[in-house]
Amino acid sequence: MQVRADRVSLTGAHGLLLPPTSLTAEDGCLTLVHGEPGVGVTALGLALAGRVKPTTGTVTTDAGGDLRDLVAVVDAPGVSEPDEALLLRVVAGEELALAHRPAGKEDVARWLAAHDAAPFANSRFENLEPALRTRLLAALAAERTGTRVLVLDAPDRHTSDVESWTAVAREHAERGLAVVVLAATTPVSALPYPPARIGSADQPEPVRLLVSAEGDSTEGDEEA
Repeated sequence: MQVRADRVSLTGAHGLLLPPTSLTAEDGCLTLVHGEPGVGVTALGLALAGRVKPTTGTVTTDAGGDLRDLVAVVDAPGVSEPDEALLLRVVAGEELALAHRPAGKEDVARWLAAHDAAPFANSRFENLEPALRTRLLAALAAERTGTRVLVLDAPDRHTSDVESWTAVAREHAERGLAVVVLAATTPVSALPYPPARIGSADQPEPVRLLVSAEGDSTEGDEEA
């Protein structure tokens, strides 16, 4: 399964939000994207998820169905990021309900325990460590029925520890999801793989991370 953005641009009321950008997200692969801090990276994520209509260009998938069901945008600033004042158990309950999963008090407690987060159930979301925040939000988004693509929106805005969020991205790609990470504050030189660039149509291939049935990782292999 692939989702392809072909020269997608977005213009808002006050000018250009996203210059023409192309990229591919693919099952079992990680696509890193680098752009300047601001609305551009989020605009790309929302376009990939079918949440906004591109001014120019197209977003297509060979999977059929609605992009809004296939693609989950995780922790987008001002869009899908949780209310920082809410307790973790409340955020988890809301996300599980959104995913049409059991979301009662005991259900939430079990989910948090299964994800090694039970001690933080009554912590305000703003007080969670960045690595835990990204890990839990990605896992909650992956609970949604039909989700094939995770878009992690600027996880680097919470921490300079690149490995903390690339580990989350790798984990979900290894399980077969297509994962896109939109990075804005991390220097390109600090990223683990060559990124796609906001404003470019000539992009590197997604990095394949899916673990094969024999248990062998194909990390580092790129599609021809």
